[in-house]
Amino acid sequence: MDFSVIRSTQGLVPPSDPTPSGTMDLSVIDRLAVLRCNARTLHVFKQGPRAGAAQVLRKALSKALVPYYPLAGRLKYSSQGQLEIACSGDGVWLVEASANCTLDAVNYFDDVMSIPHDMLLPHHPPETEAIDPLVLIQVTQFACDGFVIGLVFCHSICDGLGAAQFLNAVGELARGLDLQHLSVSPVWFRDFLPAPPPQEEACAIAPPPPALPDYQLEHANIDIPLHYINQLKQEFRDNSMGQTCSAFEVVAASLWSRRTRAIKMDPNTEVKLVFFANCRQLLHPPLPKGFYGNCFFPVTIAASSETVALGSNSDVVKLIQEAKATLPNEFAKWIKGELGVDPFAPPLLYTTLFISEWGRLGFNQIDYGWGTTSPCSSNTRLQHHTCWHCGVTAIANERYSFDDMVRPEGPSPSLS
Repeated sequence: MDFSVIRSTQGLVPPSDPTPSGTMDLSVIDRLAVLRCNARTLHVFKQGPRAGAAQVLRKALSKALVPYYPLAGRLKYSSQGQLEIACSGDGVWLVEASANCTLDAVNYFDDVMSIPHDMLLPHHPPETEAIDPLVLIQVTQFACDGFVIGLVFCHSICDGLGAAQFLNAVGELARGLDLQHLSVSPVWFRDFLPAPPPQEEACAIAPPPPALPDYQLEHANIDIPLHYINQLKQEFRDNSMGQTCSAFEVVAASLWSRRTRAIKMDPNTEVKLVFFANCRQLLHPPLPKGFYGNCFFPVTIAASSETVALGSNSDVVKLIQEAKATLPNEFAKWIKGELGVDPFAPPLLYTTLFISEWGRLGFNQIDYGWGTTSPCSSNTRLQHHTCWHCGVTAIANERYSFDDMVRPEGPSPSLS
């Protein structure tokens, strides 16, 4: 089938009411160079109006941008070279589009290899517009009741939890709630960490994000069924005197050990697993409900290739749990400047496996009035210009889907 998408209208959606102006500081984490990029996701909705989803979202977006007005602004650099928000009230970029087939005809994009990202994600405004929105959205109506939302979000403004919080607010407004009755009221609160000392000399140009190695990555979509996850969790309980573990821990351990076997490093070579943990509850006091900025910290596990490749899944789960237990202390050390190394810049080596878990962010709860995302497809996919070796996305039917895996030469290792 010759799949095609026609983009009909595009333009800025400003807040529906006047909003504050001026500049707003970003947090120490927001300003990290590694976050100066865009996270891109696709959200597949099986149900919707035959036409008019974009109009509903346009109205709801305009309302949501009143309390979330920083998202309608622009990034700028202060005279000290610090990244900040200019609250311009310009708005977010919205594109309306239509596809020439039904979602069923493309199997709801359940196959990662079949997703035409360039057609479903919004393009940036033309240079003649001279604008750089923080949020870009494309609503593609299919020849059925379904539609797909392509989202591009500036990572310097929100982490995954924050982006999902904003979209859930848009969904509530689309369903008829008013601003005074949103389930979560947004909170800026970007001064939760002490600011670093000002630079001796103001710099007009911020340092670029870290350089990335030129790995030849291949997309892979590997489903691990729930019964296998439960089997691994039961094995861990049997081998650990009744202790429990999470689905994420057993899946991460399974993938790490099998990938380590596949790449066949020297037994003494150090291999690493890196994932990111929400730290909102680690602060004293915890961050207030409604905070939608970046607040996470990398958890890094290092071990010899032999330990990871030859150990049981339960042994590798224990390594992950031990590292997670150190998170509060490591995060506190980083806040005080006592770590000595930058934990947000782990070496981007072939021996390092990055995992990003999207199952608990809240994207699968978004409802614009016609139900949540399709349970039969991977509804959120990270298209990130940073070179993650593996992305993990939990999807609605409780499988785990692995995208962007580095595929070694030879047959892929079995995960069953």
